[in-house]
Amino acid sequence: MHESNLLSLLIFLPVLGAAVIGFAPRNDDWTRRIALAFSLLVFVVSLPLWFNFDTASHEMQFVTRVPWIPAFNVNYAVGVDGISVLLVLLTTLITPMCVLCSWKAIDTRVKEYMIAILIMEAALIGVFVSLDLVLFYVFWEAELIPMLLIIGVWGGQRRVYAALKFFLYTMAGSLPMLVAILALYFTGGETFDIQELSKGSYSSTFQFWVFWAFFLGFAIKVPMFPFHTWLPDAHVEAPTAGSVMLASVMLKLGTYGFLRFSLPITPDASHDFAPVILSLSLIAIIWGSYMALVQTDLKKLVAYSSVGHMGFVTLGIFVFNSEGIEGAILQMVNHGITTGALFLMVGMLYERTHSRLISDCGGLRMTVPIYVTLLAIFSFASFGLPGTNSFVGEFLVLVGSFKSSLLAGAIAIGGVVLTVAYMLWMLQRVVWGESTRKDDVVVTDLNGREIATLVPLLVLVFWIGFNPQPFLDRVRASVEHLVTDVSAIRGAKNIEGLNDAVLPPMRELKPQHAAAANPVAVNRTSADACRALPCQIANWDRKQTL
Repeated sequence: MHESNLLSLLIFLPVLGAAVIGFAPRNDDWTRRIALAFSLLVFVVSLPLWFNFDTASHEMQFVTRVPWIPAFNVNYAVGVDGISVLLVLLTTLITPMCVLCSWKAIDTRVKEYMIAILIMEAALIGVFVSLDLVLFYVFWEAELIPMLLIIGVWGGQRRVYAALKFFLYTMAGSLPMLVAILALYFTGGETFDIQELSKGSYSSTFQFWVFWAFFLGFAIKVPMFPFHTWLPDAHVEAPTAGSVMLASVMLKLGTYGFLRFSLPITPDASHDFAPVILSLSLIAIIWGSYMALVQTDLKKLVAYSSVGHMGFVTLGIFVFNSEGIEGAILQMVNHGITTGALFLMVGMLYERTHSRLISDCGGLRMTVPIYVTLLAIFSFASFGLPGTNSFVGEFLVLVGSFKSSLLAGAIAIGGVVLTVAYMLWMLQRVVWGESTRKDDVVVTDLNGREIATLVPLLVLVFWIGFNPQPFLDRVRASVEHLVTDVSAIRGAKNIEGLNDAVLPPMRELKPQHAAAANPVAVNRTSADACRALPCQIANWDRKQTL
């Protein structure tokens, strides 16, 4: 176990930046510069997580463990593995972009706004690195407050309604989670250590209640259908930075929770209720894409696209194979990149036209060529054009889905088709469509600050699209360990029962050589799409073909 204080530095540097801004004299320009400097510093400090991460290990790395409340066995314990490391890096990358995109857009209470951005960054990093349930819950609740303020104070006309709706939904999920945490403490040997609790064996009844308590909190945060109704309002009313942070990072808290808690701590319940979750995921993919297709508000279109994209993530998690889970983790990162970029571009266009209506934003091809080019690239990436980042994640999720069921894979592909439809339809109207905006509205192309904000995301779109291996290498060991551990903990109740319960199983050709029956490895494609599978899935494939 690699010990380091690096993660603590990542948590407390933004807090230090917020304190510096708070005690500094009120000067908007200097406030922006200080916030940008600290957010960039946090990103630079986080880079060793990428370069020094041991890709061969599934153990927690960069660990710090200090007693916090010894009487109740509560510790300040932080660490990262392959499931969380990319999400921490995504958070540190997105935050400077949120500061930059607010440079001119936010001109009231700039000090308080930048403090909220930095505090939210610290809390989000804390959620992803916590190894103690109490610490996790503290950070989980802490990130709610700055986002509530960002929406409620600096949002649009219906900001109070959107902020309260966001708050009430989130709190409705957080309270059952707190009860589940206390139940785990008293049942799991009076410890809040997440790793120790993951090794425990719990009764089916206990797992049932704990699973649903956690599920409610995570499903609201994703958000899964039908818990998604707070999301469009929050996105539409939030300022650009709030929408970017919400889409790029905050929605990932729910799917991260499924991977960190639901699967390892309640494996039986996760298996038993996977049919429900897979069905909700497929509904989200189709319904979210359809709702995006009929939107006339550009920001709301991108908001509904998140419902469909996150449906792919939950689908990949609950097909219970390595391909699906690896694809889900990568797709969490991809969604943060592409959807974050799209929200940035919508915000930049709104600053020029003061309208989010697609009809008011038409005919841009001749006036803003740089903007149109970048909008097209990020739109293509959003629907998974080969050569862009989302293609790799969607491909792995589809491989995992088809391994579970032909019908599940077919429905998911239908969602991809709808995604292509609404993105191309949006581009056609914005780039070539007729404009209804007033003649005195002059739309100028992107300036240097805006281009600098988008370039890192543009680089990642093509880096992951053409060379995803470094990213997959960092998640592979942890994912294979998770799949194998969940299968082992379940014992006689094998994962193979999942697909018979939810959708017709896929019939594969009978293996022709011994390697296909190997419990550790099966055929690998050149892109490493097929990952190591546990013994149960390999045996299930053989039984289905006999």
